[in-house]
Amino acid sequence: MNLDQALIDAAVELMDRRWPSDEPGGAAAVRLADGGILTSVGLDNLHGSVALCQETGAFIQAYTQDRAVVASVCVCRDLERGRVLILPPCGVCQERLALWGPSVEVAVPQDGDPTRWEARTLAEVNPYYWGRQFSDGQWPSEAQHAE
Repeated sequence: MNLDQALIDAAVELMDRRWPSDEPGGAAAVRLADGGILTSVGLDNLHGSVALCQETGAFIQAYTQDRAVVASVCVCRDLERGRVLILPPCGVCQERLALWGPSVEVAVPQDGDPTRWEARTLAEVNPYYWGRQFSDGQWPSEAQHAE
């Protein structure tokens, strides 16, 4: 399994470094095919439509370095309840992760406890990925994503 507690811990560590514990915050971590970990935070902005998901920076770093992402996690603080939540990838981040294929593992919250995680493949999270309609029912390759 590429998604493990070390990946979760890397995201939480960055969140704690970036924001004081009494402030909202979030962070992400991705595991690369070579075992490396990249972390990132979202871009806060006065104009909400230009803000970015927590994961975006790590995805862009991996792509810039021509390294494959094999797992991804996003966390955020729930200040009201004093806990850290596991956030599944939003639809936009699922689309970004699709570049690396259907076997990318993502953290999703366990039923009944959003502070605990389970690993699911991107194909499990998004079984009806629209891109398959343009590649004979198969998940599009990295080359097809670049077309």
